Amino acid sequence: MLVAGALASRDDVFSWLTFLVTLLGAVAIQIGVNFANDVADAAKGADTGERIGPTRAVASGLISARQMWIGIGVAFGIAVGTGVYLISVAGPVIAVIGVASIVAALGYTNGPSPYGYRGWGEAFVFVFFGLVATVGARFVFDRTMPIGAWLAGIVMGLLATAILLANNIRDIETDAAAGKETLVVRVGREGGIAIFSASVAGAYVVVLLAVATDWLPLWTALSLLTLPLAMPLIRTIRTETAGPPLIGVLKGTARLQLIVALLLCAGILLDANL
Repeated sequence: MLVAGALASRDDVFSWLTFLVTLLGAVAIQIGVNFANDVADAAKGADTGERIGPTRAVASGLISARQMWIGIGVAFGIAVGTGVYLISVAGPVIAVIGVASIVAALGYTNGPSPYGYRGWGEAFVFVFFGLVATVGARFVFDRTMPIGAWLAGIVMGLLATAILLANNIRDIETDAAAGKETLVVRVGREGGIAIFSASVAGAYVVVLLAVATDWLPLWTALSLLTLPLAMPLIRTIRTETAGPPLIGVLKGTARLQLIVALLLCAGILLDANL
């Protein structure tokens, strides 16, 4: 979303109202996804006392499943409300994106055959938290989808995928015991680590290619300065199996994505103003 806003600003089509409404909708969908995942994992027995990581609200009894579903309804209701405005600005394509996002969010861990339990969670994250979040957010400003937005979306998608992979590598034993066949459970710990490493490294490769082909401005190469943050994450996830270090990798990968996004924004805006 931040990168999309920077791209729109560079192209002189930025609107604060459109940006803030889109941001609100994106955050609402993110919250709805997390709430739906919490309540579904509790119902399916995936969140047990053996799980390593932050306390899950429903499984721990902090709130009831009914209360969580009310929260899900509120979150997606806000997303729908923002969508009404964005449809008026950018047309019916936004309705398609919004409906697909909500359906995908609910189907991730809910329903008779949740795809998050079938190894497709990473694909969902790459598409919706990478491509849709960047390209779709850029589209609302002037109904265009420039190549730079697609490439930036791939970078964000790869890092978002790495976040989920770090989470699922940490939870591989409890997920397998609960019948939650994440991609990591399917390919094994070593396979998951390899995909995590490739996702992080791939983000930097895409930045280099985008800069080399001039689809993203030279200044976005500033994001390569985060390599010293990325390498320890790959090293730790390859050598550690205990909970605390893996939680550190999860947090570090989320932090890495944020810093990369901020540096991409800075690079785009510097290019526009120099």
